[in-house]
Amino acid sequence: MRYRLLLAATLALATAAGARNPVFQGADPQAIFVGKDLWIFPTGGPGGSWSADRFGAFSSSDLDTWRPRGVLIRRDDIPWIKDDGAPEHFLWAPGVATANGKYYLYYSVGPQIPTPSRIGVAVADRPEGPYRDSGKPLVTGELVRDGKGFEAIDPMVFVDARSGKRYLYAGGSAGATLRVWELAPDMVSILREVPVETPPQFTEGAFMHERAGTYYLSYSHGRWNGLDYSVHYATAPSPIGPWRYRGAILTSDARHQGPGHHSFVRAPDGQWLIVYHRWEQPAGTAPLKGERQVAIDRVSYAPDGTIRPIRMTDGAAAPRLGGRR
Repeated sequence: MRYRLLLAATLALATAAGARNPVFQGADPQAIFVGKDLWIFPTGGPGGSWSADRFGAFSSSDLDTWRPRGVLIRRDDIPWIKDDGAPEHFLWAPGVATANGKYYLYYSVGPQIPTPSRIGVAVADRPEGPYRDSGKPLVTGELVRDGKGFEAIDPMVFVDARSGKRYLYAGGSAGATLRVWELAPDMVSILREVPVETPPQFTEGAFMHERAGTYYLSYSHGRWNGLDYSVHYATAPSPIGPWRYRGAILTSDARHQGPGHHSFVRAPDGQWLIVYHRWEQPAGTAPLKGERQVAIDRVSYAPDGTIRPIRMTDGAAAPRLGGRR
């Protein structure tokens, strides 16, 4: 999500045992497993106070108790951030990938106006950092005018186990354009841009995962604070398409609104999970107000490989790890 739409958010950690969906306040959660622990990297700083000048992380071994992992990187640690001459800058929508025995943190840097947004990358030896910026933007966007152009936002990196290639997916919001690049083995430089089509209903927040030889491109549709914000997906025989649009799988219901900007993860016990943000409020009128909440729910696949509609849960109905459900 773009920086200016997030300044009112507050991130509060759920540290007490027995916490249930939603797990904590936050937005744009990127999730990965590190061993048996689920790590979530959201927009915002750690420790219960919102900040657009840093990233933090949180981990859990059971999805009940969440541990803050401190500051990963601060805005002041990015040497090129002021090179565009804009009067202020913000960080949002982190994406994390692992390769070469290291962790790579990709992130959006705004504003989009008066200068184009950019995507940076930083490297660490551990998931909690500290992360060291690579020294230059990885991708620079284009100013969007009359609904055309490209915003360099919402980065996600997928390392294809079958080919060994590493792909960066990014883009969305105004212009609603998806672009993909193949990264070099160092994960901090680009080999080439890969031509891809933007799939139907794409707005932002692309995510790629693979299961049983099928590649799933999922993404957010609609306005970030609207009732139509939702998760849609397409499938393909490769990480770069061609896409076959499959429809919406996560949409507003009577108790939760605007679910989106998500990650898919496979737990050590084999269950698939989706980590996303939503508003905890009944159906009403937009724009939605209040704080977005991070939630985790189960993903179920039909025999033909399609994803069944995802049911948002609360309380004890939420998934658990370590033999608990």
